[in-house]
Amino acid sequence: MNPRELRATTGLAAIYGVRMAGLFMVLPVFMLHADRIPGATPLLMGLALGIYGLTQAVLQIPFGLLSDRVGRKPLILAGLLLFVAGSLLAAVAETIHGIILGRALQGAGAVAAVILALTADLVGEERRMRALAVIGLTIGLTFTVAMALGPVVDQVAGLSGIFGLSALLGLLAIVILFLWVPTPERARAHPDMVPVWSALPRVLRTPDLLRLNLGIFVLHLILAANFLVIPVLLVETLGLPGASHWKFYVPVLLAGFALMLPGIIFGERRRRVHSVLRGAIALLAGVQILLALLVLDGGGLWTLAALMVLFFAAFNLLEAGLPSLVARVAPVAHKGTAMGGFATAQFLGIFAGGVLGGVLLTLVGPVGVFLAGVPLLLVWWWIARGMHPRYRSNRVVAVPAHWSGHEAELLRTFAGWPGVHEADLSPDAGSLYLKVEPGGPDTPELTAWLARKPAA
Repeated sequence: MNPRELRATTGLAAIYGVRMAGLFMVLPVFMLHADRIPGATPLLMGLALGIYGLTQAVLQIPFGLLSDRVGRKPLILAGLLLFVAGSLLAAVAETIHGIILGRALQGAGAVAAVILALTADLVGEERRMRALAVIGLTIGLTFTVAMALGPVVDQVAGLSGIFGLSALLGLLAIVILFLWVPTPERARAHPDMVPVWSALPRVLRTPDLLRLNLGIFVLHLILAANFLVIPVLLVETLGLPGASHWKFYVPVLLAGFALMLPGIIFGERRRRVHSVLRGAIALLAGVQILLALLVLDGGGLWTLAALMVLFFAAFNLLEAGLPSLVARVAPVAHKGTAMGGFATAQFLGIFAGGVLGGVLLTLVGPVGVFLAGVPLLLVWWWIARGMHPRYRSNRVVAVPAHWSGHEAELLRTFAGWPGVHEADLSPDAGSLYLKVEPGGPDTPELTAWLARKPAA
């Protein structure tokens, strides 16, 4: 990357990361405050934990589309200000209802799609995948840091301190946005990165994308529901004080990450990602059953730690592998719409997990929360059997200006190119989108060919 692209990538990854940290720091400690928040019930605590997912799901696609009209930075600023306002509201709230409203407002600043659009504006097509990899790595690291930082901040400043720190992180993101991230010369439409309304019918009719959306919904439903139980289980059943929870989560998360790496490597090298992911679904179902048995039998801290290592190994495998399958099966020019639908399902899963977990915690207790995920996982495992993804990759290449007026010729050429499965152009004909078979043309080959001028 050139220096400008590097600044854009690091700055936007940092904005994404600090906002995610603000949302996730509360996850490992929130339920520990259930008996100290006026008006709190298991259902309302679950709603407060997950409601940001609902507002995020509802608004993230409109935010992405609106950014093409009003500009990327103004909309990111608006989203971050909503996040800061929600954090401050939750920090000063005196009842569970105020916290619910604050968490909803936090999620309303749904800037994820806009950040990706700004990334596409600032980073060249040939280097864009590197920028997205940096952002993806930042999200993974942020989750681990937030899980460790939440209990520490909670011990020092309480739940209001966590929300206050979230507000400060939101303000830091605004500073990064205007002092570090470059401003693009112009905003372009990027249907490979940002949702497009007209593409929704086609995307929603694609069976494999529907299977993947179901999967990410179930995965995040289980994550949210589990964390209505696990923090309390650590304190009340296993005797680990809240201030020490970071000592539990950090090694468990790191071990889970290390354990998932061989699965990812094996799946990619042997082209069996789909089989590996189905194995991870089955592993998650087994872990949920064992967590329920642990509650019934009163298992020890080391048993829970081992189960959580397996949980996060399977979770990380699926969290990393499912988006790659979305990119492989989505129509080449509508990948942004497919990823938008996928993210919407993910956030709806967080909301559903909070609400369903709260209901089950009220009616049947922790065992019911853990066991409720098992039939959902089995249904997902069964439906995933119908997927047979082809190992095609995506290429995005800038189209030189001398091809203006020769778009039809360009598409005809690449549609018949050996190894090219699908070819399309961006709305402004500035980018060429290709889906290629293994061994198909690589980016340098495509760039060299496009450098030639069309026949007169």
